[in-house]
Amino acid sequence: MILEKDLDRIIEIAWEDRTPFEAIQFQFGKSEQEVIEIMRANSKRSSFKMWRKRVQGRATKHLKLRSAGVTRFKCTLQKQASMNKISKR
Repeated sequence: MILEKDLDRIIEIAWEDRTPFEAIQFQFGKSEQEVIEIMRANSKRSSFKMWRKRVQGRATKHLKLRSAGVTRFKCTLQKQASMNKISKR
């Protein structure tokens, strides 16, 4: 069972362009397929379709598709997150 605050954070991370599915797996133990199911269950149909179109094949959402020079989970401008605890800059 997923806590509501964790569910909200998973959805938020899933919408971020530069945060790969592997980061969600690392923080919450949810595979890409599980994230897709979460997004489907917790989004309007049109929002889910838009999200799927946006992330499907996107290099920044899949570590295997990223260039070797990108070694971080997130954009340098995002808030710092450590084990799902968000801290201020």
